[in-house]
Amino acid sequence: MGKTPTIAISHLGCEKNRIDSEHMLGLLVQAGYQVDSNEELADYVIVNTCSFIEAARAESVRTLVELAEADKKIVITGCMAQHFQEQLLEELPEAVAVVGTGDYQKIVQVIERVEAGERVKEVSAEPTYIADETTPRYRTTSEGVAYLRVAEGCDYSCAFCIIPHLRGSQRSRTIESIVAEAQQLAAEGVKEIILISQITTNYGLDLYGKPKLAELLRALGKVDVPWIRIHYAYPTGLTPAVIAAIQETPNILPYLDLPLQHSHPEVLRAMNRPWQGRVNDGIIERLKTAFPDGVLRTTLIVGFPGETEQQFEHLLQFVRHHQFDHVGAFTFSPEEGTAAYNLPNQLPQDVKEARKNALMAVQQPISLKKNQGEVGKVVDVLIEQEDPSTGNFIGRSARFAPEVDGLVYVTGEASLGRIHSVEITDADFYDLYGSVVPNPRAVVGKV
Repeated sequence: MGKTPTIAISHLGCEKNRIDSEHMLGLLVQAGYQVDSNEELADYVIVNTCSFIEAARAESVRTLVELAEADKKIVITGCMAQHFQEQLLEELPEAVAVVGTGDYQKIVQVIERVEAGERVKEVSAEPTYIADETTPRYRTTSEGVAYLRVAEGCDYSCAFCIIPHLRGSQRSRTIESIVAEAQQLAAEGVKEIILISQITTNYGLDLYGKPKLAELLRALGKVDVPWIRIHYAYPTGLTPAVIAAIQETPNILPYLDLPLQHSHPEVLRAMNRPWQGRVNDGIIERLKTAFPDGVLRTTLIVGFPGETEQQFEHLLQFVRHHQFDHVGAFTFSPEEGTAAYNLPNQLPQDVKEARKNALMAVQQPISLKKNQGEVGKVVDVLIEQEDPSTGNFIGRSARFAPEVDGLVYVTGEASLGRIHSVEITDADFYDLYGSVVPNPRAVVGKV
């Protein structure tokens, strides 16, 4: 019997992609394959690609070309494989397989077929698969953090978004399955679970006939994990029942990631957003009343086709008025296959970039003020990294989600993967600074 090939995974894109990568790693390890983080030593490199916007696609292409030039055998998975399967096989002879977003669970069979000499295309036209708590998984996050997918796919048709085409219709896992996986993660020592899907506030609609996020949160409240964070909460889905579940479940963080994308009703209508202009009818004020110590994050798109100076100014005033804790800004990226791709009045890239810079210039002092409000407080911080040159630590408070928000730089004695009480002594636009409090109080979920 020949030597089992060594496989590396190059992970690109979002946390939903990350979970796919982790399941592929788990399946390969379970099947006896050697998995190595060093791409140079690997026989195969699986590139889990992103195709959401032009910049992400460019990064995926750059990675593929570099590996091809290094004469690596490449297995292309993820959104770009789903989107451009034929072109990838045609233009990259080094690609031995393309695997779609609903087919990554077949990765072991794909490698076996490639080893037998086949060039594999395994791409379902309509992805239907979703992993559950029985699917092997090899986590790639820091030891204290894990993402937990509650649903896959999307039933909306926002004009700028290719995701429903690439990921299929919404399909939710059962509450029992999600809780079982959360319990597994807790047993592994995870301190923070981040719930993700395309539209987490729509969780369960396809499975139960109505959204069941409130019931899911209350069930997760029984899991021994200090922090549970919700990503991608559409404001109209934050019903009184969901708000009450967050308020009354101690380990559910009052951190709301609201992908609003814009404020002006006409732009929202052109985007075909589910709530269109309703973002201005008091939803955010109600959330601030419900969660006086909560954290509000949003993402916004500037330069959508036809966006006027007046509409952009409306967005700037919206950000000034609502004082979000964190804002992520993107320039509109025309994606082939979406309704916005062929819209008239596409804006020049330099105009889009200028608007993005102007928006972030409005947000920066708001972020600084919010962070300065933490100075003098003692907050819980999950320690994730150690700086070997100084012996100091880097972590996050409950105000900060991984990758997208700031960090807390910590001095004093601490342990990786643990939550410590930290006194905040300084702040800048994005990050906090502090020192570990000796003899810490009991860790609680809310801060």
